[in-house]
Amino acid sequence: MNDKPASGTTPSQTVGPYFHLGLCDPWSVSCLAGPDVKGERVRLTCRVLDGNGYPVDDSMIEIWQADAQGEYAKPTSTSSCPGFGRMGVAPDGTCTFETIKPGRVPGPGNSLQAAHLNVMVFARGLLRHLNTRIYFAGDAALEADPVLMLVPEDRRYTLLAQPDLSREGAWRFDIHLRGEHETVFFDV
Repeated sequence: MNDKPASGTTPSQTVGPYFHLGLCDPWSVSCLAGPDVKGERVRLTCRVLDGNGYPVDDSMIEIWQADAQGEYAKPTSTSSCPGFGRMGVAPDGTCTFETIKPGRVPGPGNSLQAAHLNVMVFARGLLRHLNTRIYFAGDAALEADPVLMLVPEDRRYTLLAQPDLSREGAWRFDIHLRGEHETVFFDV
């Protein structure tokens, strides 16, 4: 028996979806760093899944990131990397961003955070957006990242994008809204 509802929604999912109407299609930003921006090129495919592992096909993801030097764009910034992206997902729950791997940004005290993307997830059934991070698996700086160290060790994997070996510079990141592999979300 298939537990997935025919319409893709359940009675508990009562908020939205309105993202594709006013925020996505005409206002989507899939390229966070144009060809003139220096840094290691990254093609990041994100997928949003519900507690049963089914795609949440009407969700939206926003990403903020620093440039390769670890600087966030500001009105007074000299950074040529705008560092912001917004995409609604396709029917399979995925969207793809073209960007660069961000530089390390300052953390508490004199620490440096590992390269990461700040992520907001908007989806049906959520009264508030969810905040998380995407780190890059294999980064040597992960062991010293002060924010990642706040996450229990057995849950850190939920914040790691994995390389997609089918294409150079490609990464994959699954956002599980619930369930056994639920992504770690931050209360900010």
